[in-house]
Amino acid sequence: MSYKRVLTIQDISCVGQCSLTVALPVISACGVETAVLPSAVLSTHTAGFSGYTFRDLTDDMPAIKEHWIKENIKFDAIYTGYLGSTKQIGYVADMFDSVGNCGALNIVDPAMADNGKLYPGFDAEFVEAMKGLCAKADYLVPNITEAALLCDMEYRTEYDRAYVDEILDKLCDLGAKNVVLTGISYTEGKTGVVVYKKGEYQYYEHDFLPGSCHGTGDIYASAFVGALVRGKSAYESAKIAADYVIECIKATSEENNHWYGAKFEPVLGKLIEMLNK
Repeated sequence: MSYKRVLTIQDISCVGQCSLTVALPVISACGVETAVLPSAVLSTHTAGFSGYTFRDLTDDMPAIKEHWIKENIKFDAIYTGYLGSTKQIGYVADMFDSVGNCGALNIVDPAMADNGKLYPGFDAEFVEAMKGLCAKADYLVPNITEAALLCDMEYRTEYDRAYVDEILDKLCDLGAKNVVLTGISYTEGKTGVVVYKKGEYQYYEHDFLPGSCHGTGDIYASAFVGALVRGKSAYESAKIAADYVIECIKATSEENNHWYGAKFEPVLGKLIEMLNK
């Protein structure tokens, strides 16, 4: 396996086990060089904390890109997560075109919503701009809330295969080449992930664990990226990422009041074992 380099573009939440504080260690543990471009710096993430600080780093992005171009720094994959402003989306789209190696993978996690609503600070304008970034995605990794918003469809907590199929087709119609749709449940007590390329549907189902942990979407997307860049197929990567998130949730449930994130660090060894099978 050749040594690959991934650029991940998302925020730093200094406390909270999400975004770059997840992506950097998880992708690195997959044996992949991981470069970072912070979109913003927050004292904590925005879920459950109040009075958090937020430093927008939009204006730093063009100069960083130009320095990379000058130094001929290129990336084998570019993975985007939480972006701090609508303006950043245009800068990130330009990164796809300017600092990726020939054949580089563009992986977009449209981290903007969950449980039927947008995160604080995001609005309809941001959703519209995100549609344009999704058009450039080789792999689009939304949850069902984000997918419904991107497709201008009603968010549902109960749905059937026809509803999911419509979402998948509309996401591909946006321009995404492949979709990895997380949190899809057709059976009580089960959940899973759909891996979809126009006309090709694969579904990995696993047990639904009660309780929720902030940041599991970031853990999932990061593990998916790490496995994919390591040479696993999209379905294998989706399965590995799902199984790893389950291990993280199990580890977190062993500790009382660990509500702000998931304990991904103690089970990184299990992720490495999965990759090496």
